[in-house]
Amino acid sequence: MKKYFYLLVCLGISFFSQAEVQLPAIIGDHMVLQQKAKVTLWGWTTNPTETVKIKVDWDTTRYQTKAVLGKWSIQISTPAAGESHQIEFQGNKNTLVVKDVVMGEVWLFSGQSNMEWSGDQNLQETLDEMPNATNKQIRFFYIPKATSSFPQEDVRAKWVVCNPEAMKSFSAIGYFFGKELNQKLGVPMGLINSNWGGTPAEVWTPEDVLNKKPHLWEAAKKLRPNSFWSVYPGLNYNAMIAPISSYTIAGALWYQGESNVGQYATYAELMESMITSWRTAFKNNFPFYFAQIAPYSKYGDNNFGAKLREAQTKNLAIEKTAMVVLTDLVPDVTNIHPTKKVEVAHRFANLALVRHYGQDAGPIFYPKYDRHRVEKGKIRIYFKELNGKLMAKDGDPSHLTIAGEDQKFYPAQGKIDGNTLVVSSPDVPNPVAVRYAFSNDAIPNLFSREGLPVNLFRTDNWDN
Repeated sequence: MKKYFYLLVCLGISFFSQAEVQLPAIIGDHMVLQQKAKVTLWGWTTNPTETVKIKVDWDTTRYQTKAVLGKWSIQISTPAAGESHQIEFQGNKNTLVVKDVVMGEVWLFSGQSNMEWSGDQNLQETLDEMPNATNKQIRFFYIPKATSSFPQEDVRAKWVVCNPEAMKSFSAIGYFFGKELNQKLGVPMGLINSNWGGTPAEVWTPEDVLNKKPHLWEAAKKLRPNSFWSVYPGLNYNAMIAPISSYTIAGALWYQGESNVGQYATYAELMESMITSWRTAFKNNFPFYFAQIAPYSKYGDNNFGAKLREAQTKNLAIEKTAMVVLTDLVPDVTNIHPTKKVEVAHRFANLALVRHYGQDAGPIFYPKYDRHRVEKGKIRIYFKELNGKLMAKDGDPSHLTIAGEDQKFYPAQGKIDGNTLVVSSPDVPNPVAVRYAFSNDAIPNLFSREGLPVNLFRTDNWDN
């Protein structure tokens, strides 16, 4: 109980009313509960063994649960999306009523600055949308930046019904994703924003998870300290993810990796550890969709950006994950923040609509390297998830290199042959390896016939 009282004081919760039942910020007016699901409602009591009675207006069941050491929780079934509801929480000395509760689809958005980017950073797409951003079916829960050395119980946030000013500050990808799903599914959207520009993935992963994996821990120790964000494992997770981990969500979107290019060798395992830890905490094997980092010219030597994108591709082996490729959405490779967020959100929305909701939406397949065959003076590349033929925009396939046994890569020519790519160079008469778009800032021109870019690849495993 001592820790519990300390926590409440830290959160600025007043005790002058001597109220016995307390709720976390995420259970409040205007919230969106996941529809047609068993959701958890929880909170605290100042009486360690208080019995809390819960009344919902969508059924006649009288729920109650007993606090254990001052904390209580209960699971309640929710109906399909429809009208607005209210929930009543009653203790011995007080009653709390949460109003304007709607059922819908709840999604979490996290990562670093490209997920955080909004009208507050003068993103023109957001500013242009502001006059249209009044929508009672979209609700925001914006978790402020915070860190903690141990998992927290609550956050300083509240649900806000979508309006132009709230939308301006919210993740552009999150808002446009939610808007499209609201239009396509016809149900309310609960959008949870939990991100911090510049942060490496280690800070979003529980410390004890990384501590059990020495090579991940050693990689984390090499992160350079920064005065604007933490780099110590778990600090953002503790303050910005753990407090909402009892809340039922439909899925999560992730856009991060720019701050981990130096840790490309361990990034795939790091992300697998993070995703697994989140799903464990939420007790929910939710879909996890992520954006591959975009081309950027200032990552330095050794193609660290390409190697990080390659590591992200490996994470597609994790169950219920998917990745959007963004190489064609970068107006300026000297800007680490590409400005085309509406299309990123649209590609995420297509993934959710097709893979999670089973709807017929736009294309979701980004062709990926499958295998290759060495022919006389050439290498033929085969693809998976092509869903048709290859096409090159504005000329022949670009950003191809080829090498022989000496491991020296030369610019190469590519020829589309049906659903394969034939690569060659007069400088390499006996080729053994091909790379495509394998550089920090490559904006290649190879696409599926559906218009989605081919993912970068290399057929070799030479680390240079």
